[in-house]
Amino acid sequence: MLLPILLFCAGYAVLSLFVTNSYHQLTLVLVPIWAIFGLSWNLLSGMTGLISFGHAAFFGLGAYTVALCFVQYGLTPWLGIPLAGLVGGISGLLIGLPTFRLRGHYFALAMLAYPLALLNIFLWLGHQEVSLPLIRERGWAFLQFTDYRIYIYLALGLLFAAMVAMRLMERSRYGMALTAIKQNEAAAEAVGIDTRRLKLVTIALSGALAGAIGGFHAVILLVVTPEAVFGMLISAQALTVAMFGGVGTVWGPVIGALVLIPLGETLHAQFGAVIPGIQGVVFGTAIIVVILLAPEGIYWKIADLRRRRVAAAPAVEAAPPAPDSLPPVAPRQAPGPDAPAILRVEGLSRSFGGVRAVQDVSFTVRAGEILGLIGPNGAGKTTAFNLLNGFVRPDAGRVLLDGRDVTGLQPNRLCRLGVGRTFQVVRPFARMSVADNVMSGAEVQARDIGEARALTREAITRVGLGARIDDRAGTLSNFDLRLMELARALAGRPRLLLLDETFAGLGAPEVERLLEVIRRVAAEGVTVVIIEHTLHAMVRLVDRFVVLDHGAVLAEGLPAEITGNPKVIEAYLGTKWGARARN
Repeated sequence: MLLPILLFCAGYAVLSLFVTNSYHQLTLVLVPIWAIFGLSWNLLSGMTGLISFGHAAFFGLGAYTVALCFVQYGLTPWLGIPLAGLVGGISGLLIGLPTFRLRGHYFALAMLAYPLALLNIFLWLGHQEVSLPLIRERGWAFLQFTDYRIYIYLALGLLFAAMVAMRLMERSRYGMALTAIKQNEAAAEAVGIDTRRLKLVTIALSGALAGAIGGFHAVILLVVTPEAVFGMLISAQALTVAMFGGVGTVWGPVIGALVLIPLGETLHAQFGAVIPGIQGVVFGTAIIVVILLAPEGIYWKIADLRRRRVAAAPAVEAAPPAPDSLPPVAPRQAPGPDAPAILRVEGLSRSFGGVRAVQDVSFTVRAGEILGLIGPNGAGKTTAFNLLNGFVRPDAGRVLLDGRDVTGLQPNRLCRLGVGRTFQVVRPFARMSVADNVMSGAEVQARDIGEARALTREAITRVGLGARIDDRAGTLSNFDLRLMELARALAGRPRLLLLDETFAGLGAPEVERLLEVIRRVAAEGVTVVIIEHTLHAMVRLVDRFVVLDHGAVLAEGLPAEITGNPKVIEAYLGTKWGARARN
């Protein structure tokens, strides 16, 4: 889909041939500059969901790199701009290392602090204004031209390269991983995506792009001041053009820049003397309009309207495709007490404040076993899963996988070691298709894209979801989402599968079908540990139970032993179950 980008850039270049007014030509240069800056913001914030209020830090560092290298060392901007990109990339990495420890609005506020600090640092250093000298002879060697249209063509070339790179990135492993991080970081970690490393790479690339275009902007205006490159309005413009046009898309920042930059520049030329800061009013108004009418931007608003129109086109709504039929489950022999242990939990404990969620929990999971982890609400079951899966670090105890101590390893590393996971509340990547959701799990073990696709098809077939393979995850029913999440975990070829309340919210026929799928997975050699409250289903599924109560192991044994255990009946099953068991 590179042809639309080429046609747009060519059309924009043709348009510039008919513009002779120097101020309008400057505006035509600024549109691709701010579109590229918006793309740099979109790369980090639009594709990972981490909102940055501080992209002016990279932009300003790039501008000052070009200006100071030109003024003090005579370095041509042809070399200064790539150097500005390098400075922006390194600064992104240095900023990301401490800042990615923060989440949500704390991350956004921390990012805001960087350009404000740099503004004061450059004022303190005495760089209140750095003017680039005009070169009369051989000006082209220093990126100076008398014909402003050359700057338009250079800016368009940079925009074309940035858009093509972003477009190719969208469908790459890297781009899909970023989309997964944005839509659900915990689920991305669970399928083997090293979210911290990818975010560091992303902020470095984003900073490099912002730094380079900041350097080009300095060449256009020939003057750099701290307020003009590190000010609040600079970060706001990057954020606004992306949000207005469409967050997380290639075309969003371009749409935003095409609308807002000419509008802001025109109003500034007409009313700037009467209403100082009118450009800020334009961008502030744009944010309000977007939030009210199109929270994800114009691009997504149009895309969703088109999707609804297509979906509403048939006179009678088509019924959802029937689930794939599955062959009978092969007979399975439960492993005996002498079977080797795939997982050992020894003295695991975790407290949150003064509450001991898990207390000295120990149990063993045998290879090929289906183990049920049950207990009343608040017993510590999900916390125990999070300790096993690396989402929470224990205060004491250890977890051994095949005899190897994996206590506290990150979820993505555990996934690579063969531990898959589903969640109590389904965590789909809603805007991705079923195939792309499952492929995000396949890529952790696949050597190339061909193998990833093969693993994806295999996992979707295993759960019987082939009829919905191209559907968007956000349109699926709860049952299909459960199947898709299971397929996503299976695509990574796990040896140990952790299922957290997989039957939650399902009707009886759906529970039966999911039981069939889990039995099939276990028959294929995958060890399963499952948390579930639907005990009537569990007693027909699991080989053995571990019962938790108040964070500690209350009992452990075969289903018949556990359902007749007086302590378990009193703490969890209740008197009705006990009476039924006695009868």
